[in-house]
Amino acid sequence: QVQLVENGGGLVQAGGSLRLSCALSGRTDRTYAMGWFRQAPGKDREFVAAISWNGRNTYYPDSVQGRFTIRRDNAKDTMYLQMNRLKPGDTAVYYCAAVEAHPELIAGTADQYTHWGQGTQVTVST
Repeated sequence: QVQLVENGGGLVQAGGSLRLSCALSGRTDRTYAMGWFRQAPGKDREFVAAISWNGRNTYYPDSVQGRFTIRRDNAKDTMYLQMNRLKPGDTAVYYCAAVEAHPELIAGTADQYTHWGQGTQVTVST
């Protein structure tokens, strides 16, 4: 069994930064591709970033490319999302996700993931 716990959400002014973390526990002896998604009220869940187990491969949608950075520290079983130059449109509940995968692979769609965190709220004010 795998558990994911997000931390680091909060309220920030537009143009500011936040760093989210996602701690993975349970079957940490496996290799997991991981990712971040977000969901704003009344909207579908949106892909934000993905990273392979070895950290060498990452992927971002255009909406966050150049502003957000995903990375992971497998020694700590933790993934991070550094969010810079935040905009009000980034306001959402942010979820981390994981799926057991080859160390080089990334997963870019929600249906590929098998484990999800409970989410953390990010609010960007004007």
